[in-house]
Amino acid sequence: MNHPSIYLDNAATSFPKPPMVVRAMAGTLQMIGGNPGRSGHKLSLCGGRVMQNCRELLADAMGAPAPENVVFTANCTEALNIAIRGMLYEGDEVVCSHAEHNAVMRVLKGLEESGAIRVRVAQPDSLGRLTPESLCAAITPKTALCVICHASNVTGVVQPVAALSAALKPYGVPLLVDAAQTAGVLDVSLKSLGADMIAMPGHKGLLGPHGTGVLVLGRGMLPRSLIVGGTGSQSESMLQPAQLPDRYESGTANLPGVAGMFVGARFALKHRSEIEAYEEELSERLRIRLQNIRGVRLLGHSAVKKVGVVSFIPNEIDPGELCDELAKSGFALRAGLHCAPSVHQWLGTLHTGACRASVGIYNTEEDVDALAEETWALFRSIQ
Repeated sequence: MNHPSIYLDNAATSFPKPPMVVRAMAGTLQMIGGNPGRSGHKLSLCGGRVMQNCRELLADAMGAPAPENVVFTANCTEALNIAIRGMLYEGDEVVCSHAEHNAVMRVLKGLEESGAIRVRVAQPDSLGRLTPESLCAAITPKTALCVICHASNVTGVVQPVAALSAALKPYGVPLLVDAAQTAGVLDVSLKSLGADMIAMPGHKGLLGPHGTGVLVLGRGMLPRSLIVGGTGSQSESMLQPAQLPDRYESGTANLPGVAGMFVGARFALKHRSEIEAYEEELSERLRIRLQNIRGVRLLGHSAVKKVGVVSFIPNEIDPGELCDELAKSGFALRAGLHCAPSVHQWLGTLHTGACRASVGIYNTEEDVDALAEETWALFRSIQ
């Protein structure tokens, strides 16, 4: 199968994967294959060690109280659902940012529409960042949870989560951070962010495969389980185990996925600072070149820190059509609302959507220059 010659959709999923990720997954299927935690034979125990190795790696990197506080999920969306649905009760209120992904907003709005909770959206400043003052203004005595998207998947703007967390502390409101765009790229430990829970995908910045995610639980955080069933532990009881991580990990684990995530995350976390600097350099290079094209509007203020996401709106052509034209030349971008209508509504782009280019570790300066040149050529052809 022919792949796009220049892949710039890393905010959706990183690609290509490091070769050791593929080898780890294939090796797990070929050499282990047993169901971890379900038997006492060698293959099952080997599978369990793979799971534990990954848990320990992430617990150390994320500052979890114990490896068992690292919960494996099918994706970041499942992790967010566990944390949100499992922490809320009828009559609660939730504070969130204007830039939440639908993985958060559909959960919150669904609960609100049913009459179970109330959602309060903290308003950002002109740069797209929340301030401690705006966050505190949204808190009431009924506030039971605060959810903040660490970095927007549309603008790339990074929220000052540590400062926001400090403002929350006097209120005793737990903080859940959606690190979908920052895990593996920025420091997203519980301590550095001041977070109580962190949800992240395994398939983006952590460089693992599709179908992997993680929920990191801080001390005292025990959301209710969404899914119950077999865990391989306490099989004599028909009630879900209370201990971590079995409380949340019912059913057969995605062992090949966790094996791939383990080696991908190990690489990403070892080189995290270099990756952060490299992706920031590439995305800034692209922003500079695109802003010189007449008729292109860049999203995300230039004065704030951003991850490697560059979204833009062409004035003379529909964003979807532009991405389709770019795809004909081998560029893989994403057009539309990016499952984040809330931030598009704030930006005034809900009716247009945007083109999004997102860089990764395998992109080069030549890649972003080529995209800018091809975009300029397409603009020139329609003028």
